[in-house]
Amino acid sequence: MAKPDVFIIESLDPDDEGNGRFEGSILSNFLRLHGKRLKYRYVRTREEFKEALKAYRRSNYRYLHISAHGEAEGLTLTNQEDIDFDELAIMLKPCLKNRRLFLSVCSMVHDDFAEEIILKTGCYSVVGPTTDIYFRDAVVFWIAAYHLIFKVDRYRIVSRTLKTELGRVRDLFNLDIAYYSKSKTRPQGFTKDLLAH
Repeated sequence: MAKPDVFIIESLDPDDEGNGRFEGSILSNFLRLHGKRLKYRYVRTREEFKEALKAYRRSNYRYLHISAHGEAEGLTLTNQEDIDFDELAIMLKPCLKNRRLFLSVCSMVHDDFAEEIILKTGCYSVVGPTTDIYFRDAVVFWIAAYHLIFKVDRYRIVSRTLKTELGRVRDLFNLDIAYYSKSKTRPQGFTKDLLAH
């Protein structure tokens, strides 16, 4: 059985590194207050990213959180390597079945991305911003979201709780967040909830 813990993979640009803007590191310190035995990996290259995904798979953790820069087509690693979302789906396929993916990546969560990830990996859900998000907003948003979610149940995240608590935090920060979840009844294989401000 998967462990109800969070595995964070982070890759930022050199300016963020130089100025200490490590969202994933800050988030990991906060999640320890909730008793989470999280794992945090900082990566700079595609190979390091692949190794971190292998470590996530071995960990048997239920939740994967990726913090990086990006855009609608995919994410960008520290060394400026781009990983488009169809390549990301291939990378995630071996490790994301029946898991949840949380993305702190600007503008990357949209219908085409969700279709690629959910259908190829079999994950339960994909959550993240649909537009650009500032670091200062992202770190506080995710801390608040995880706090409310794990306050309800520290051992699992269920869809109803996830959607409710994301909506509450969205109202505080005026962010557009998308929540996609796997569906056996919808022809496209997933449902979409756009939690827009």
